[in-house]
Amino acid sequence: MTAGAYQPSMLDLATDDGIVGDGAGLGPLAGRIRRHVLTRGAWVDHLPGWVHGSDAVLHTLLTDVDWQAERRRMYDGVVDVPRLLRWYAGDEPLPHAVLTAARRTLTRHYAAELGEPFVTAGMCLYRTGRDSVAWHGDTTGRSAREDTMVAIVSFGSPRPLLLRPRGGGTSLRFPLGHGDLVVMGGSCQRTWEHAIPKTSRPVGPRVSVQFRPVGVA
Repeated sequence: MTAGAYQPSMLDLATDDGIVGDGAGLGPLAGRIRRHVLTRGAWVDHLPGWVHGSDAVLHTLLTDVDWQAERRRMYDGVVDVPRLLRWYAGDEPLPHAVLTAARRTLTRHYAAELGEPFVTAGMCLYRTGRDSVAWHGDTTGRSAREDTMVAIVSFGSPRPLLLRPRGGGTSLRFPLGHGDLVVMGGSCQRTWEHAIPKTSRPVGPRVSVQFRPVGVA
């Protein structure tokens, strides 16, 4: 897998005062991130283009991460998970400095609501439009009982994040492009579900980086 399958936009070449390394950096959160209030105590924050110089980050993620293919039991058989995975514990160095800076910045920005730092980083590599994740909520561990947050930074080809109320209802669509940020908070993991659907369109690779507090499995 190489970064060449993704074609950067001219906007991705922009820089700001938050440069971390390799030309990659973070824009401000305060005053720019937009909150969407959902039902039953759930909310979603969305900020397109939070990471600048995202090509350098994507290249590192595609070439330096030891991606793992997993198989899971489903119904009466075992199937391939339709994406590659890598999970980083809190004491494990992240593969690019901008990800470390993003985790620290998100912890500081959400300190009052979160009450604890973002610690772990789960990563998913969607290789083509055939890779996906089905409807689900992160309802293992403490997140099954308490409000929490999951912050997602997306790199690579745009893919939509869909959300719908748990138990059925109209779905919402958040486009996630190169360097975009989305944060699901409040009761979102318990009362709503989210998914990345398959697509028949020709798309390049996308990497999703999900930051979670240590208490969230």
